[in-house]
Amino acid sequence: MDTIDDALAAIETFLKPKYLGAVQELVFRQCWLGMSYEEIAERSGYDADYLRGVGARLWQTLSDAVGERITKNNFRSVLRQHIVQIQKSEIPMPSSLKDLEFPDGPVPLDSAFYIEHPFIASQACQAIVRPGALIHVKAPQRMGKTSWLIRLLQEAETQGLRTVRLNLRQADSSVLNSLDKFLRWFCANLANQLQLEPLLDNYWDLDLGSKVSCTDYIQHYLLANHPNPLAIALDETSYLFEYPDIAKEFLPLLRFWHEEANNLATWQNLRLIVVYATDSYIPLNINQSPFNVGLALKLPEFSPSQVLDLAQRHGLDWQNQSDGELAALMEIVGGHPYLIRLALYYLSTKRVFFAQLLQEAPTQAGLYSDHLQSYLVILQQYPDLSAAFRQVIIADVPVRLETIAAYKLSRMGLVKFLGDEVVPGCELYRLYFRDRLV
Repeated sequence: MDTIDDALAAIETFLKPKYLGAVQELVFRQCWLGMSYEEIAERSGYDADYLRGVGARLWQTLSDAVGERITKNNFRSVLRQHIVQIQKSEIPMPSSLKDLEFPDGPVPLDSAFYIEHPFIASQACQAIVRPGALIHVKAPQRMGKTSWLIRLLQEAETQGLRTVRLNLRQADSSVLNSLDKFLRWFCANLANQLQLEPLLDNYWDLDLGSKVSCTDYIQHYLLANHPNPLAIALDETSYLFEYPDIAKEFLPLLRFWHEEANNLATWQNLRLIVVYATDSYIPLNINQSPFNVGLALKLPEFSPSQVLDLAQRHGLDWQNQSDGELAALMEIVGGHPYLIRLALYYLSTKRVFFAQLLQEAPTQAGLYSDHLQSYLVILQQYPDLSAAFRQVIIADVPVRLETIAAYKLSRMGLVKFLGDEVVPGCELYRLYFRDRLV
């Protein structure tokens, strides 16, 4: 805040929707330069008593905005301190359309468009520093799992942890056809991200088997030789479900490492974060699955207040809500993060009007056609699941489905539970699939 214009621009951010009038700005500018009301009056032609009244109202307005008494004598120092505090904590706001981000992939760490899930974030940040922690995060596709994960790992680093994030989709299919190749790939990637020599052959023993070799490698090479705990985050874990032979060996191994923290102090230095989409499913023995131990977190949909916040970050003035845009958008797509962000992006760039968006949403011409078609392909592959979902979308009341079908549709995000009954996940799904499922 080096100049008068910098100061004015800064205070406008916390005065909104109010603003300084012309005379108030005049008083602010001249007082910033150290002038008295008499000097300002002489230069401007206004009466000095009138300017004192304007000044009194100005300082009161600023006092109300910052929650601290502001006077002509202290306003520069108080505002400077207050603005520094805001700049430390506030989320950067896009300054123009060129700063808008198309919602494709993880939201960058410095993005103005990331919406926090405070309760979930708090739970995870507390858990990640606990010895031997295992956190598994689940949600349907495009709910923001990776965006959330990279922020958790950033927090872990501030707590002194070493971090590694592996996207399991990066594994070649040839690697996933052999457990030994997969575990060697896994260990080599850990070492690479930690900037260590792989040294795989020093720990790999075919007679002991690849799971024991992998366990020894992590215990004796990655954990025992470093004072700082290691957080390993596995993103896109559900990709392994396409390779059930690997999944049924590797996923129970994660649980074993977690449980070893109760037996060996070295394993207390390992923290595991397993992220997976609930659109996929693999049956595992309940005593072997890593998904029923540790801290289970499910990313929620956006609340109305979060959608309103995000709309404002996109430059949309929905505060008044006289036209009901917020309610209308959430009625069609619920609080699904990707569907909300896609709509806000196109509305902000004027590439679609609101009425058009709503009308075309459940059609092939709409914004959501790719998203909807991906679900249609899945449902067409599983006729029993398709038939169960059709019962839901043609009904005007909640429906009780067979337990497994309801569970699978819920994991996909296509339905929501109301007690023991289900309803469509959002109106978009009802409208689109009602005429397409036979």
